[in-house]
Amino acid sequence: MRKMKDSGVNWIGLIPVDWKIDNPKYHFTQRKDRAPQGMVQLTASQKYGVITQSEYVERTGANIVTVQKDFDILKLVCAGDFVIHMRSFQGGLEYSEKTGSISSAYVMLIPHKTIRVPRYYKWFFKSSNYVDALSSTSNLVRDGQAMRWANFIQLPITLPPEEEQNRIADYLDAKCAEIDALTADIQTQIDTLEQYKRSVITEAVTKGLEPDVEMKDSGIAWVGMIPAHWPLHPVYTYFGERKNKNRFGVEDNLLSLSYGRVIRKDINTSDGLLPESFNTYNIVEAGDIIIRPTDLQNDKRSLRTGLVKEHGIITSAYIDLCPIKEVDSRYFHFLLHAYDVMKVFYNMGNGVRQGLNYSEFSRLMVFEPSYDEQVAIADHLDAKCAEIDDTIAQKQEQLSTLEAYKKSLIYEYVTGKKEVSCGE
Repeated sequence: MRKMKDSGVNWIGLIPVDWKIDNPKYHFTQRKDRAPQGMVQLTASQKYGVITQSEYVERTGANIVTVQKDFDILKLVCAGDFVIHMRSFQGGLEYSEKTGSISSAYVMLIPHKTIRVPRYYKWFFKSSNYVDALSSTSNLVRDGQAMRWANFIQLPITLPPEEEQNRIADYLDAKCAEIDALTADIQTQIDTLEQYKRSVITEAVTKGLEPDVEMKDSGIAWVGMIPAHWPLHPVYTYFGERKNKNRFGVEDNLLSLSYGRVIRKDINTSDGLLPESFNTYNIVEAGDIIIRPTDLQNDKRSLRTGLVKEHGIITSAYIDLCPIKEVDSRYFHFLLHAYDVMKVFYNMGNGVRQGLNYSEFSRLMVFEPSYDEQVAIADHLDAKCAEIDDTIAQKQEQLSTLEAYKKSLIYEYVTGKKEVSCGE
């Protein structure tokens, strides 16, 4: 067993006796060059590293701001640089394999000749203990600051012998590629299950549960045929808008719309993301349906509907639909969720940020099975979706296990607690 010594750094712990510890300011220099006009624009992300902006949009579906003028605000990043970006406090530094222009908010680091094997440091700067230590150098929520050079040089780096750096980098490249391949396969299974769940919901809420029922054209392009006995009416036929403000701040059961679910949130949290007062929040009731109608132009990935299951308060930025006749809100929530995943809402927005109010949203045409049918469809979907969600949860647990294993693997090898033998 190899001999170890105390590194003197809590988050690094023990290291091999022939390894050194040093301040990174002696091994890296900031690149401050402005990018020449016409260079490809790059972006840095935790998941994909440093890639072109067009590639980022293609992979994520997210909008990104491309500089169209005043190109002198862009910085130069070169292949071989390390990049401190806006989310480095969550995911560490990125290693760039591309040369181009990048946001001036980023910090580019040029490795000196003492950094013999940059691939080793690619893993070192992504190790979970390093990321946690980097995050602790600044209160980003409180200060509203990005990670800078000053944060970077507060954390020592390890300097293993060059040959060992190569062995560690080779091993982690291969091993993490295997883990990533398994992760991608499981994620594909989850995506397939999510797609199946969406199809089950859409089929039930638009076609009903009786296969031989007479059908008619709904006149709604994204729906097609529906049972002939289902009438069509605007949303306002079934739901009004609840606007009951929490004026005196008496209510404290804070709710939030998250991933298509209305969930509880700690009103006493100190993460800095909540307002000082909740007096403007709306009081909601079980059976209400919440719609997030904002930013329809830029955000086309978030789920925008949620069913309220308890008395509480929620931001008044959302539309709160309250039933005004005997309906099963579960059915109408499933229906509006189906509309949501079919991207129906995105053609309804107006204004700079493409938002909707109740008056506009409530004109959306929906259809009305009998009350008993609504209950039967909702019961069927509750059971079916719970079954699919259980399978998805098992897959997500596998992903969590792989992620934890990968983090442990990286930390143990980049700090020398595990040794890559010459034969590996």
